[in-house]
Amino acid sequence: MLAVSLLTACAERGGAGAAPPGPSSETPPESETVALPEGEDALVLQVADVGGFTTPAMLAARLPVVTVYADGRVITQGPVPAIYPGPAWPNVQVDQVDQATVQQLVTRALDAGIAETGDLGSPPLADATSTRFTLVTEEGRVTREVYALRESLGAGGLTEEQEEARTELQDLLDDLTDLAQTTGADGEAPDPYTPEAVAALAQPWTEPADELAHPELPWPGPALPGEPIAPGVTCVTATGEEAQALADAARDATTATPWVGADGTRWSITFRPLLPHESGCADLTD
Repeated sequence: MLAVSLLTACAERGGAGAAPPGPSSETPPESETVALPEGEDALVLQVADVGGFTTPAMLAARLPVVTVYADGRVITQGPVPAIYPGPAWPNVQVDQVDQATVQQLVTRALDAGIAETGDLGSPPLADATSTRFTLVTEEGRVTREVYALRESLGAGGLTEEQEEARTELQDLLDDLTDLAQTTGADGEAPDPYTPEAVAALAQPWTEPADELAHPELPWPGPALPGEPIAPGVTCVTATGEEAQALADAARDATTATPWVGADGTRWSITFRPLLPHESGCADLTD
């Protein structure tokens, strides 16, 4: 399902030359197999946006664009309704690919230059995010970070070699996001992701200047405010049944909901489901 989608996408872009290898249902030859970390929760490949002009809470709570695990799970953030206030609980989705596809994705990432160290330049753009590619194999972890990857096309300030390297990484990003988004095209939608742990980022609640009613809800999680994680932002982590209680309550809330603690204090909460390789608030900071 997902393997076929990525293979097709790569082939469509390959009219001007050889297409990069895409996932297939066949196991790669032994000589092409990359040794991956063991364990079903072992991180293999991830793309995340870092930095940019936004609030400290949103920086800490930002979900990666796509995360691939050794057992074939692919976790992404699904569509978000364009409404105000938005839903408090993020739409995180999980899909499953086979081991051959995981191997092909790793090969695709290496071919795109994820392990290279050449200068990618810095286009003359302010307040853009950087795109961080991470690959983990048995040999260790490599990262490749690109400032203003999506926005740099036509912005100038780059050499031809830098533009070519950025294009390779943008094509990789397109492939990985297509891999998740085309799941529903075959009539098999990804499943909602159910986390084993949830981080809650808290700030003192202030009345929004929108003249709307925002019904308060009792806080069902760990005692607030928790530990500082960013300027003006604290964080607590819930696991097990408490994490499920947070998720259930958040699904009935919005981003503007005031959460009332045991002492009557009102809080604004940003929910961040923790991914399988994450364990607590410390994982949300660079």
